[in-house]
Amino acid sequence: MSPKKIIARRAAMELKKNGIVNLGIGIPEYISSVATEEGILDRFTLTVESGLTGGSPQSGLDFGASLNPQCIMSQPSMFDFYQGGGLDQAFLGFAEGDEEGNVNVSKFGVKLPGCGGFIDISQNAKQVFFCGTFTAKGLKTEVSDGKLHILSDGSISKFKTGLEHITFSAETAKKNQQPVMYITERAVFQLTEKRLDFDRVCSRSRS
Repeated sequence: MSPKKIIARRAAMELKKNGIVNLGIGIPEYISSVATEEGILDRFTLTVESGLTGGSPQSGLDFGASLNPQCIMSQPSMFDFYQGGGLDQAFLGFAEGDEEGNVNVSKFGVKLPGCGGFIDISQNAKQVFFCGTFTAKGLKTEVSDGKLHILSDGSISKFKTGLEHITFSAETAKKNQQPVMYITERAVFQLTEKRLDFDRVCSRSRS
């Protein structure tokens, strides 16, 4: 039960019956394996942006492939589907978030990985779930007696005030009445009209 699997299992609890779902790169990749373990793959349709629909999308170096897909289409056609509002749910990774609920995945100092299809997917899905660890760089955890224990917290908090880039706009999501959830290994947040005091949350997580 690594942090990735804890988050993936919690995220899988949000999968909607008969929903069309996108799984993004990173921790969301592992939602498919959880669904396979639980024998619930037939309750919804999982997709990845490379053009695969249905089946069991793979993770790690095999991301972009799927076992027993129902359909294989070109990537431009898949994005036509996404942009046309075909997605019921999108599960995406996140690198940074702020107290407003904005997310950055595209710029970190001199590093500019870019947004890829992140904006197309996150802005057009009916529901969005951001999946990632609460901290990074050095996080060590252990699960025993049915509880998560933080052995060593990461030195980098992924929730902060002020982002270099806003790749996902919480303000736009609220205007569009788009449900948004942030799933970590130790806490789950929901986007509301109120601000979330991440500093206080981070302080409690280290105590």
